Amino acid sequence: MLEISETGRTWLLSGPASSYAVHLTADDVLLHLHWGSRIELADAEELAGRPLPAERGFESPIDGREEYPVEGGPRFVRPALSVRTDERRGTEWSFESYETSGDTEGDELRLRFRDGGLAITLHYRMRGDAVERWVALDNEGPEAVELLRADSATWTLPDREDWRLSHLHGRWAAESRLTSAPITYGEKVIGSRRGHTGHQYLPWVALDTDATEERGEVYGCALGWSGSWRIAVAQLSDARVQITGGVGHDESGLLRLAAGESFTTPVFAGLWSDGGFGGASRAWHAYQRAYVIPDADRDRPVLFNSWEATEFDISEEQQGTLARRAAAIGVELFVVDDGWFGARTSDRAGLGDWTPNRDRFPGGLKPLADYVHALGMQFGIWVEPEMVNADSDLYRAHPDWVQYQPGRKRTEFRNQLVLNLAREDVQEYLWNYLDTLLTSTPIDYVKWDFNRSFTDAGWPVEPYPQRLWTGHVHAFYALLDRLRAAHPGVAFESCSGGGGRIDLGVMSRTDQVWTSDNTDPLDRLAIQHGFGQIHPARVMAAWVTDSPNAMLNGRVSSLRFRFVSAMAGVLGVGGDLTQWSEEELAEAREWVELYKEIRPVVQRGDLHRLRPPQGGLSAVQYVLGDETVVLAWLQAQSYGEPVPALRLRGLDPTASYECLETGEVHRGAVLLHHGLRVGLRGDLDAAVLRLRRI
Repeated sequence: MLEISETGRTWLLSGPASSYAVHLTADDVLLHLHWGSRIELADAEELAGRPLPAERGFESPIDGREEYPVEGGPRFVRPALSVRTDERRGTEWSFESYETSGDTEGDELRLRFRDGGLAITLHYRMRGDAVERWVALDNEGPEAVELLRADSATWTLPDREDWRLSHLHGRWAAESRLTSAPITYGEKVIGSRRGHTGHQYLPWVALDTDATEERGEVYGCALGWSGSWRIAVAQLSDARVQITGGVGHDESGLLRLAAGESFTTPVFAGLWSDGGFGGASRAWHAYQRAYVIPDADRDRPVLFNSWEATEFDISEEQQGTLARRAAAIGVELFVVDDGWFGARTSDRAGLGDWTPNRDRFPGGLKPLADYVHALGMQFGIWVEPEMVNADSDLYRAHPDWVQYQPGRKRTEFRNQLVLNLAREDVQEYLWNYLDTLLTSTPIDYVKWDFNRSFTDAGWPVEPYPQRLWTGHVHAFYALLDRLRAAHPGVAFESCSGGGGRIDLGVMSRTDQVWTSDNTDPLDRLAIQHGFGQIHPARVMAAWVTDSPNAMLNGRVSSLRFRFVSAMAGVLGVGGDLTQWSEEELAEAREWVELYKEIRPVVQRGDLHRLRPPQGGLSAVQYVLGDETVVLAWLQAQSYGEPVPALRLRGLDPTASYECLETGEVHRGAVLLHHGLRVGLRGDLDAAVLRLRRI
């Protein structure tokens, strides 16, 4: 709901539980009024009537209170907008008008300002209790404007004491690990200068003062951008806290807008909850399922991926053998990973040549796809379209198509270079090859990888600041959008050496994401715990692979523990099924059947984190209607101590619930206050418990 004061200078956006308000002063200064629990328009007008602090010699009265700080004028905080022309730098803007609209997608407010020929429009949209903010910049003047910085939003928190910052950090094979620390005076900056979202941080922060998992106020912000980005959290000198975030990592120059050109920032979404970190997560999940993830009400299938079983040593016959075994345990989607195309017998060659290797697949991919379909499964492939090997037909024909700096060595990681996707000829090349591939072969699923960060990012014919950094991401989005429109039956997974490209931007164009290359079931518990702070199980791909874990640590774990760990998201299998015993295959079939039963609850239910994965017992619970699923893991049992009961959440205390595993009937109040025994013991044990409201 959007309400406007009679003066037309105070605006209030409200969702079911929260409100967001801004006010334009008589001097055309846009002030932040409120973000938090739901208020009335009269409350916002009272806040608008409060005077600003008196001006003092070394302080600005609007710092920490301005809705979208620009560079220039009486401001000393980090600017969200920094521009320059050949004659001047900074912004001296004035308010022009406002517009509103509303539909099933939410209520939208647009505030239009102008600085000479530069039109600046601040966008607000309320979707549920999530506030989406972004900015449109239109150069309507005769001279070029250079954007040094154009952030999507600045978020202002209410006056509180002892703010604490939570965010996700990591690296390859150790993504999405949650950390929290008190905010001190100054700035905390996270981001990526790698050209993609990055393994090191997810573009999300949460702030609280005294919240627990289920109680207390939590303010969260998430950026929808799949390139380089930055989020800065600042505690100012008067203890006020602001969060500023958007495209690009620094102020070295974002892009240049010629006369008539425009730039629109990605969405920076904010969400307030008074239900603690658990309530905030459930609100984020609901927002993404309703407004971000394509076809979120459609459950994702159980897949098999061939990578860990075969790596590059693949053939049509070998893939057929794996497909038969995968179908026998109940897999619904069979995916051929790297190695099916060009001269791709290792990571040293073939990237860029997207035609099947005829030595390995004499008739192309279609015979294997038809065979997989005949087994009752869907068929998928792996691609890495944005990359090229130096040893490839594509690079030999077009060495100028990669990112490079003239006169500098072209750095290779994983023996590959990055195509300059901002070039229209590169875009058309990839479109033609991928469209032909999806047209000529009955492919149902594409795993889209990105295994190489930007290093020597340059475009010799393009003057600085170069469009390469933003243009690559926009072209990536456009290519995905074009392929999805032309092939609506094909699902896409975002992958970047695991979790290197996970954000709201890519999530709005893909059906699931590859969470991490780390498939160790114990490590995955912490990775999945962090991932679930912001993103839902519906998009979190997780595999059951071989034991001992050959890729990372050699850890030995039971099939039970591996399956229950992976069942917390979108279940997949990635082990070498030709080496599994008949007993293991039979057990796997039972786990897959069980997952299919609980899948709607896991992928679409409300998540409750019962115990974090910090050693000992950990557990999560999903609730959807009358159905409840509990997944529990015991890392280690010490001194023979009994495993504690799990206090469940999200149940009706007046109702009765039957445990389908034991047949026991429990009262909701008992489960909520006294808990449920899960019967785990020893090391690396796990259990699935289903409860149904009677």
